[in-house]
Amino acid sequence: MLESTLLYMSNLDPLLIYVVLFFFAFIENVFPPSPSDVVVVVGASLIATTSLGYMPVLLVTSFGSSIGYMLMYYVGKIFGEKIIRSGRISFITQEGLSNTDIWFNKWGYKLILVNRFMPGTRSVISFFTGVYELEVLKTFILATISAFAWNALIVYAGMLLGNNVEVIDHYLATYSTVGVLISIAVVLFFLIKYFIKRKSN
Repeated sequence: MLESTLLYMSNLDPLLIYVVLFFFAFIENVFPPSPSDVVVVVGASLIATTSLGYMPVLLVTSFGSSIGYMLMYYVGKIFGEKIIRSGRISFITQEGLSNTDIWFNKWGYKLILVNRFMPGTRSVISFFTGVYELEVLKTFILATISAFAWNALIVYAGMLLGNNVEVIDHYLATYSTVGVLISIAVVLFFLIKYFIKRKSN
């Protein structure tokens, strides 16, 4: 897959490559299964052989990520409250929501700052920042910082690795696995904390 993606992108006009990178950085927040990190790394590997530049690729992908994040923020802000607090979802209790309110209000902005480093939960975090109506400007700034930091790493990695797609594939797969395990550990931590509190009350 990586080889065919690399071959296809290398034959595109540089401007069109920027558009593709923006699109995939944007769409991942809306459609999480999108392989945006793979596309960004593969696109960055073309910096050495095309007229693409490190900073333009970094800015385009970071801006795309930030815009996608804010789209999901507004989806959460407009529709999330009605869905989550409607009482129609039986396993979401008001007590559970109260605890979630406390946790998200306490850690919300920190979650935004690290959201790009948490595969599988990025769109969830952006959605819930909207549900809890965190400050728009602060949310956008932190989401942009997070996107910039993450993309700086993967764009640089792609540039260094060049056309060695096997190495790219290996490291991305390893990172995704570790990231998912960490995300699961975090969720389990909060669930255990919740049940401990519930039992003590």
